[in-house]
Amino acid sequence: MSSEGEFLDFQVVQPGYVCLSCGAPALDIGEVPAALQAEREEDALPSRLEVLCPVCESLVEVLPEGECPNCGAPLTVA
Repeated sequence: MSSEGEFLDFQVVQPGYVCLSCGAPALDIGEVPAALQAEREEDALPSRLEVLCPVCESLVEVLPEGECPNCGAPLTVA
């Protein structure tokens, strides 16, 4: 809005479309479930894995590409 209270323009910050008749923004409601799922996956915590450390031979729970909390050896999970 301008200082006089007049509308200036739409600002679409999401993927969307523009109406060919009037220029108003339009969103594809069919894309909402996929967008919500993508947000959930992005916010999900990485899963922890139980592995046997090849150096100290203890069973530890680590994040992928983590290190052994007992001896500090790097652990690569394939």
